[in-house]
This record gives sequence, structure tokens and C-alpha cells, in this order.
Amino acid sequence: MSTASYPTTWRRPPQIVTDRRWRIALQVGILVYLVLAIGSVEVNWARVADGLERGQRFVAGFLQPDFTSRWNEISRGLVESLTMTLTSTVVGILVSIPIGIGAARNMAPRAVYLFCRGIIAVSRALQEIIIAIFLVAMFGFGPFAGFLTLSFATIGFLAKLLADDIEEIDEAQAEAIRSTGASWWQALNYAVQPQVMPRLIGLSLYRLDINFRESAVIGIVGAGGIGATLNTAMDRYEYDSAGAILLIIIGIVMVAEYSSSHLRKYLQ
Repeated sequence: MSTASYPTTWRRPPQIVTDRRWRIALQVGILVYLVLAIGSVEVNWARVADGLERGQRFVAGFLQPDFTSRWNEISRGLVESLTMTLTSTVVGILVSIPIGIGAARNMAPRAVYLFCRGIIAVSRALQEIIIAIFLVAMFGFGPFAGFLTLSFATIGFLAKLLADDIEEIDEAQAEAIRSTGASWWQALNYAVQPQVMPRLIGLSLYRLDINFRESAVIGIVGAGGIGATLNTAMDRYEYDSAGAILLIIIGIVMVAEYSSSHLRKYLQ
């Protein structure tokens, strides 16, 4: 039995540009561009000084958070964020599964494959904040726009990864099921589902964590949740209340991160 030989000494990887003169010219060009780009940035030092002063006040408020004076608004925004997170994740998963199956080349006809891949591409091309601005303009301020935003973003995230996992399954199992005369649905249920289900559960938990963090971001543009409460506190220069909100967000994200991490390890 032959043993594969591996190099024992490090070798410098080949240069992309082999001509030394062209390499020097390229490096000089990049340096000149960086100098010109930095020089084009207009810095208003008076505003920088004012910003540093406001930053000091914010840090002071963050170190002395006020959980009581705005607790009603904070609790309402927190409930909105948690509700948006849970509902949008569940709806996004339910919609992502058929789209992900349709976007798998080895499971769907070409027309269905292209259609589902198009949906995924549109969802992934638009950032959550852009979708939120558009939906707030359509449906007004509130958590409904946030729910739709997070659901749409979940589809692009989960369906893409699910489709890639389905395309990478062990085809021998699928062929063995099909050779018995099984239908498409039976092959999906007995050959594909056992191979992708553990990762699908892990990705769903990960997306749940992402959706809560995104709910704080999209709330700043009016899509409800704790982000809207944070934005209101910042507009009122209530940095102690803003600090309390940030601490709550950090605490929930940390708990969700550790919980989902342990649960993913247990399931996978």
C-alpha cells in the first residue's frame, strides 16, 4: 500500500504578477490611490470634538443605566422584538423548506429550480434595513413591517443553505430508495430528510439568534421592536435609558447564543 508523500518544507506560493516591474507599479498605484482616497475624506474637526463630548455622555449613561424611568416603553419594545423574532423565524422556516427543495438541482425540474433560485437571489441581494424601509413605507410604522422583513430575510438565508445541503447529500441512499420504486415524495422523506434535518435544525436556531439582533436594527427605521425604543431614547438624549436598552439586548443575545450553541451541538 503506497503512502502519500507530503512536502516537508515551505515553498513560497507563485506570484500572480510575475514581472517584478509590474508588481512595483501595481503597489505604487495602490499606495497613490489610498493617499488620494484618504485625502478626499472631509473631516470637520469641530463636529468631531462635539461628537467626542456626546460620546462621553453616552458612555457615562451606559455605565449608569436607568431601567426604571422608561421601563414600560422598554418592556413593550422587548416583547415586540421577541414576538417578531419568533413568528418571523417560524414563518420563514415554513416557507424556506419548499423553496430550498425546489432550489436543489437534484430534486426539482429546471424551471422550478430557476424560479426558486431567483427568489433566493432576490432575498439575499437586499439587506434587511433596505427591506424594512420599503415595508415601513408600504404598511406604516410598527412590528408588522418588521415581521415581514425578518421573514423575507430568513427565506434567503435558510433556503440557500438548505438547497446547498440537499445537493451535497449521499446520492447512493437516494438511488437505493428510488430503485425500490419509491415516489418522489418517498425519496425526499426517506433519503433526503434524514441527511439534512440535523443541519436544518441547527441553522434554524442560528437564524433565530440573528433575527433578534436584526429586530433591534430594523426598529431604528420604524419597524417596531426594541430598536425603535432605543432610537427614541437616543433622540431624547436619554443615554442612561439607552444604556439600559443596550445592556438588555446584549444580555438576551448572549443567552440566546449560548443556549442555541449547546442545543445545536446536542442535535448534531
